Amino acid sequence: MTITITPTQILKVLHVVSWIIFIGLCVNAGGFLFNSLFALYYNPMAANNFWQGIDLSSLYDFDKGFFLIITLYMFIVGTLKAVLFYLIVKLIHDKNLNLNQPFNNKMTRFVANGAYLSLGISFFSKWGADTLKWLIGKGVQLPAIQDLNLGGADVWFFMGIIFWVLKQLFKRGETIQTENDLTI
Repeated sequence: MTITITPTQILKVLHVVSWIIFIGLCVNAGGFLFNSLFALYYNPMAANNFWQGIDLSSLYDFDKGFFLIITLYMFIVGTLKAVLFYLIVKLIHDKNLNLNQPFNNKMTRFVANGAYLSLGISFFSKWGADTLKWLIGKGVQLPAIQDLNLGGADVWFFMGIIFWVLKQLFKRGETIQTENDLTI
């Protein structure tokens, strides 16, 4: 007895997994935004037990402006990750991923948007991590960069470059596929 898994089944599983990740990233980004605003405008003690148990009270006590900047970086990175997974969900849901003719305008646009989003995540993660390092140098007690979801800027940069190369390949493949369709 052999078990065969078709590409359609794999896409269905990826669609469900992408939805789960997308919803989790939306909740994460929303948690950063809500807790930041709650701590700034309603209850400063909320910085003690920020989103997911992170303690940002020393940053809040040091300077509310830097507290806002760091939480803004966390929110932007979280939102960009959620948008990237939204594009994946939308690509699979709209059935724009055609395995018979993969080189089309929608796929090229998806890969280009993935490149831009990955590079954006990389840059904001790097800026946030650099700001955190500067603040730690000033004596502010902060959690680890990974706990604040600002780690991995180099990985996101590498992913953005890979997406950019794939965009060029898809663009060229789209041109060749269009020429072949016109020839036949």
